[in-house]
Amino acid sequence: MISNLNDYTIKSNASILDALEKLNANPTYTLFVIDHDNRMIGSLTDGDIRRGLLQGLALESPVCNFCHKQFHYLGSEQPSPCYIKELKELDINLVPILSEDHRIIRIINLQNIRNILPIDAVFMAGGRGERLRPLTDTTPKPLLPLGKKPIIAHNIERIRQYGISKLYISIRYLGSMIKERFKDGSGTGVEISYIEEDAPLGTIGAVSLVPHFSNDTVLVMNSDLFTNIDLEEFYFHFKETGSDMAVAAIPYNISVPYAVMEVNNTDIVSFKEKPTYTYMSNGGIYLIKRDILEKIPHNTRMDATDLIQNLLNQKKKVTYFPIIGYWIDIGKPEDYKKAQEFITYIEKR
Repeated sequence: MISNLNDYTIKSNASILDALEKLNANPTYTLFVIDHDNRMIGSLTDGDIRRGLLQGLALESPVCNFCHKQFHYLGSEQPSPCYIKELKELDINLVPILSEDHRIIRIINLQNIRNILPIDAVFMAGGRGERLRPLTDTTPKPLLPLGKKPIIAHNIERIRQYGISKLYISIRYLGSMIKERFKDGSGTGVEISYIEEDAPLGTIGAVSLVPHFSNDTVLVMNSDLFTNIDLEEFYFHFKETGSDMAVAAIPYNISVPYAVMEVNNTDIVSFKEKPTYTYMSNGGIYLIKRDILEKIPHNTRMDATDLIQNLLNQKKKVTYFPIIGYWIDIGKPEDYKKAQEFITYIEKR
């Protein structure tokens, strides 16, 4: 979001000389033109000025003669992710959010985000992290450093990049340290609330403690993952397939060092020399319809795999979405070491 609107707006009766001065101090080279009632009437770039001058307009002419009146904008309601994607494909960097009477509410810099997805998020961060002891004896696993920030901070930054603005964090073991570190989310670009487990509730049971979801789609994920999953494509997959639940999946290859026979009784049907089989493994990241989550028994232990099986038993639509990129589940010391080496490589690029 752009905090200082005055740097990006100009009155319609201002001269082009005034506009040029403001554009030169503006890193996006874009201004929004407003009338005397502060209603937006157009956008102005250096290209608009150049075209106006070529048409014979003078530098002393008001900007309303130069500005582009067929401009893109968003309403105050939740924007369509497809429309945001379209704007980015058109290389539009700034887009204003307008009230019903066309006054600018705020301005979004599309260079800083990948989309604005209508999703609430829940991070599971209550585990003990037994396999990472003694590191987790005094620090909850989500706060273990990974590069320049804690593991969970990378995931908070990822959802912020996709315009997800509401996050619930489920805490238990050393949860007060997580609350102290992030508080209400100020400074992260995400509003953070906490749900506290009195007893372990499994990998998804704590979602039943969330008082209210604002959106119909909810992202649930383990907080100790390190991944660059494309949440925009994950969301589009979820909506386009009409899924009740979508599971982010990791391709897992198993190579057999011998020739494998397919047999029928004692007959050999076919032969494969040292084949490799690919299986899709649960990545601990889910998109789920809100009404599905609302049926999870309150304050009752449940794992995500239990929910998946329940939905399959009910003939609900459960799909998988392959993660094309990196994904590390930081559960063991060797995983943590691998993630540390990888983030060092990324930060040096």
